[in-house]
Amino acid sequence: MENEFEYTQPKEAAPMPQQPPKKQTKRTGGAGIIALALCFSLIGGILGGGGVYWFMTQYVKDAEPAPNTTVPTVQQEKEDPKENTPAPPVTTPPGGTSTAAQIYTQNVNSTVGITTSVTTNFWGYQTTSAASGSGFIYNKDGYILTNHHVIENSNAITVSMYDGTTYDATVVGYDASNDIAVLKIEAENLIPVTIGDSEQLQVGDDVVAIGNPLGELTFSLTKGVVSAKDRRVTLSSGSTMNLIQTDCTINSGNSGGALFNIHGQVIGITNAKYSNNGNSSEASIESIGFAIPINHILSIVNSIIEKGYVEKPYIGLSVTDVGAEAQNYGLPKGAAVSSVSPDSPAEEAGLQQNDIITAVNGNAIESADDLVALVADANPNDVLELTVYRQGQTLQLTITVGEQVQDAVPQKNN
Repeated sequence: MENEFEYTQPKEAAPMPQQPPKKQTKRTGGAGIIALALCFSLIGGILGGGGVYWFMTQYVKDAEPAPNTTVPTVQQEKEDPKENTPAPPVTTPPGGTSTAAQIYTQNVNSTVGITTSVTTNFWGYQTTSAASGSGFIYNKDGYILTNHHVIENSNAITVSMYDGTTYDATVVGYDASNDIAVLKIEAENLIPVTIGDSEQLQVGDDVVAIGNPLGELTFSLTKGVVSAKDRRVTLSSGSTMNLIQTDCTINSGNSGGALFNIHGQVIGITNAKYSNNGNSSEASIESIGFAIPINHILSIVNSIIEKGYVEKPYIGLSVTDVGAEAQNYGLPKGAAVSSVSPDSPAEEAGLQQNDIITAVNGNAIESADDLVALVADANPNDVLELTVYRQGQTLQLTITVGEQVQDAVPQKNN
């Protein structure tokens, strides 16, 4: 049985319904053992593939199947906008909880549909198609958040509001490793979402998702609970992410949409689901969806908006797990150093190949993933105290976290 995690991939957009002309702005254009020179992302290190169990790497796939192939999917979404009537305003006491109906009313006008025109060259031919996904208004200045896979390789992007108004959008920047993209529209009187704290989530907490499943059932609400936190998922693209698992129904077209807590605050961005590849001979897999914790990507988003690039904590290590066989010979659990980048913080701290990092700031490190997640939560210039096993000796080394800058401004398509 092949079960796979997949992005909730873009859906081919259904024909747009005829509707009265709407205000539209003019598009301004633009558009991971763990990997060498370990650059830790804020979501727990997208490059942490070496610390991920083998079966996870077997089960996580991109959502877009190859020709003539059926693929189980954790999917990513895109949306096909439909005209709707504006929802009436609802007031909820600060810090109070809301019903699903109230959350919907409060946030449906902050939810958007995203339609893209994708042009790719294949064997010398050009193929153009429309695809759909979801997103939400990040702030009143017109910045929209969605998944990178929703807008990847697109030539034109249209953002559609709940009331049917459409806007051409420009790609401000993205971080593909974290599956985040920031768009910009020129519009007035926008209603942004309220950002919550994903670290406060508990397993069993109620959550609500609003998005555009199948690119046709636009502005749909689904309700569920947090099934697990920090679920380590490796997608077929090679990206490994620590995600919120939820039984909220997530389908193609939902990708990029918001996951809300009971206060109506965004605590995640839906981006993947788990399926059995459509194999009817196997038991059906339902209600296993995933979302990117909002806390993991906020600094990336703000860096893209304010600086035009992505800043990530960096120490310059390649690490992997210590295998069970090695442990049988007396080696401790931890993150084993495969290589050290020249002139990196790790080299300056005195780390060497074959060292095993067993603790950081007193916190036990039992796998490469543990190290990835810990460093990912660090900030540049933070000082980390490492406990290191080296050839039968235990050493204490100090490392200062560095910073690696990544261009977030995409190249324009020709």
